[in-house]
Amino acid sequence: MSRRRPSRWHGLLPVHKKTGPTSHDIVDIARRSLKERRIGHTGTLDPMAEGLLLLCVGRATRLQQYLLKWDKAYRGQVRLGWATDTYDAEGERVGDAVEPKTITPEKLSELEERFSGRFDQIPPTYSAKKVGGKKLYELARKGVEIEIEPKSVEVHTLRLQQEDTDNLIVNVETESGFYVRSLAHDLGAELGWGAHLRRLERTRIGPFMLADAISQDELEKAPDPETVIDGPHWVPLAKIPLPFPSIDVNLTAASRFIHGQEIVVLRSGTETLEPNGPIAVRSGDELLGIGEVASIVARGRTITIRPSLVLAEQGG
Repeated sequence: MSRRRPSRWHGLLPVHKKTGPTSHDIVDIARRSLKERRIGHTGTLDPMAEGLLLLCVGRATRLQQYLLKWDKAYRGQVRLGWATDTYDAEGERVGDAVEPKTITPEKLSELEERFSGRFDQIPPTYSAKKVGGKKLYELARKGVEIEIEPKSVEVHTLRLQQEDTDNLIVNVETESGFYVRSLAHDLGAELGWGAHLRRLERTRIGPFMLADAISQDELEKAPDPETVIDGPHWVPLAKIPLPFPSIDVNLTAASRFIHGQEIVVLRSGTETLEPNGPIAVRSGDELLGIGEVASIVARGRTITIRPSLVLAEQGG
């Protein structure tokens, strides 16, 4: 049995996905363009959605579980007047259509307040969320009726603007795991008219902006991998920002860490550290991996870190 060829590239590639393809389709495009099999992504976009998709390449695929924690921002268009079974424009109409009306500024402010902060949200029936090991959309297509448990979600900011009588523009910044489709459905329920998500664009994932992403067409037509890797969109492994504190260690501590040993270091930063929380461990221009804060002593100046994920290769 032949061994897989080692990855040549290690890093992140922000991609501007178009409406139509699945997130996995974009991964396949990247695999062909970069001639690299070890590629994943950090959060699915539905086929009807467009916008920012973060691809992890090479050893960066091991960071997926951490990168999923970044907050996200979306811009959507909600069609007022009727709901659908999928909560978006690709589903079947549910119930009768209702003629929507102009929404007062006071009502828009009330809706913004209602769906801001932390609250319980029920995921769409047609979604990739798993229940009992099965994806909800698989169960829905088989006609299996199940009770979906609500999930606690948090919206940092929500701005609503009625574009015209039929359409509502939604700009929302939220923690990971939030469903804009469910928000569209719930807005319709609050208004009493029904509603569904007509368009969706993801504009930001953590510090990564849609404007900084390579276009899907540019990725697909790249003449060779180097064109992409040497381009302005590529983020090398060492430069990947992570959604928790970071610490820089000396060569001695770096050697111990990459060999799976605990390290004790003095911290100079002021970021809040959580006991047993994650911390990015760096040495100069290298991301060594992810550690866990084992202890904090000496008024927070000295910390013990145990390795959780080692990215750096031993001896290099």
